[in-house]
Amino acid sequence: MSELTPKEIVMELDKYIIGQKEAKKAVAVALRNRYRRLKLPEEVKKEIMPKNILMIGPTGVGKTEIARRLAQIANAPFIKVEATRFTEVGYVGKNVESMIRELVDVSINMVRNEMMQEVEDKAKEMVEEKILDALTGIKKPKQSTGNFMDLLNMFGQNQPKKEEPVQDTNNYQRRIELKEKLKNKELEDIEIEIEVEESPSPMFAGLGPEFEDMGIQIGEMFSNMMPKKTVKRKMKIKDARKALLPMEAEKLIDKEKMIQEAIDRAQNRGIIFIDEMDKIAAKSGGSGPDVSREGVQRDLLPIVEGTTVITKHGPIKTDYMLFIAAGAFHVAKPSDLIPEMQGRFPIRVELDALTEKDFVRILIEPENAITKQYKALLKTDGVDLTFTDEGINELANIAFNLNEKIENIGARRLYTVVEKVLEEISYEAPLDSEVEIQITKEYVKQRIGNLADNKDLSEFVL
Repeated sequence: MSELTPKEIVMELDKYIIGQKEAKKAVAVALRNRYRRLKLPEEVKKEIMPKNILMIGPTGVGKTEIARRLAQIANAPFIKVEATRFTEVGYVGKNVESMIRELVDVSINMVRNEMMQEVEDKAKEMVEEKILDALTGIKKPKQSTGNFMDLLNMFGQNQPKKEEPVQDTNNYQRRIELKEKLKNKELEDIEIEIEVEESPSPMFAGLGPEFEDMGIQIGEMFSNMMPKKTVKRKMKIKDARKALLPMEAEKLIDKEKMIQEAIDRAQNRGIIFIDEMDKIAAKSGGSGPDVSREGVQRDLLPIVEGTTVITKHGPIKTDYMLFIAAGAFHVAKPSDLIPEMQGRFPIRVELDALTEKDFVRILIEPENAITKQYKALLKTDGVDLTFTDEGINELANIAFNLNEKIENIGARRLYTVVEKVLEEISYEAPLDSEVEIQITKEYVKQRIGNLADNKDLSEFVL
């Protein structure tokens, strides 16, 4: 991230998103400013707050994708929430603070995965030792560990350590031979019995949404106090490696350091994307449910302004998190948001509706283009799929016209059209032998032309 300039960030976004230059420039500058801030002295750094962004544009033009790809480029904790899922304080439903807790959980998972990769080699050695124990039949005595052991100490119930069994020379020699075979992957299909951690069933489940966060935290507190249950399972050595690796890697991680690093990332690099912002904007002169919409805005306001949210991992400050809000704003306008909320999203970018030329580019240019996805999918069944230029143009033309006639759902219409065109090929594959199929203009018209022209039918099917 430290090496990427705003121009390079836009180039990275161009690999996946077509058009929307203004929106890309705005998020690229916001991202670079976060890195610039981190290089400043402490007394200056604490004064600089991120400039939150409000994206305005119809559905399916790339608002969510821009935010998601931005987080990937920055390797930053990222969550997407819908403003409509929240209710104001005092009503049944999700509390706005739950999104901060979700961001912290995402951040912890990110840091945990990175730390587990760092200790992967050491963990693989420990896994091999466990597999060798299972192969040679050595059973080590179980020892209480962690918080449960501390609990026993409190009540004077500590048990003396049992002595390790002494290995005889023959067993030791056999172990060395087996270890060599394990390294050479010669024993992968042999079945062994190993102990794996049992997935805990959620405690306090079904309390309802208003108690959900509290229930989860109480359940985790109890599960951390008690030793983790293990169950014996029979599996092949190649499967045992996969099952044991995360367990052994987690033992090598410094949990305290992991949580501190995750909290720091969430606070200083976290990105929260709030979609459907227009749905909580109260239309001027309205009454009734608009009061509740305004209540959600007032609950969101302190989070976006900067406050401290209490989580199970400690207090989390939201002052330096980047908030990107988005909405179509067809009915409501950004000016219908309460003035304080408008002031907290000073950077506004309007995203353009997609043209037919944009649709052609979306079908072929991005690294995750839908045509590339289908080529790869059908290749697995021996179908070599190709699209002619005329075929691509026809797909784009049909999708664009459907958006004009029915409802403009942006690039999402392309998924509907391409899926309908390739439905028969996907159903018939795999065939007896490898085949080449070309998607031409005529083929597209044959599969979907009449359907697209019939307004009554296309409204239901496409």
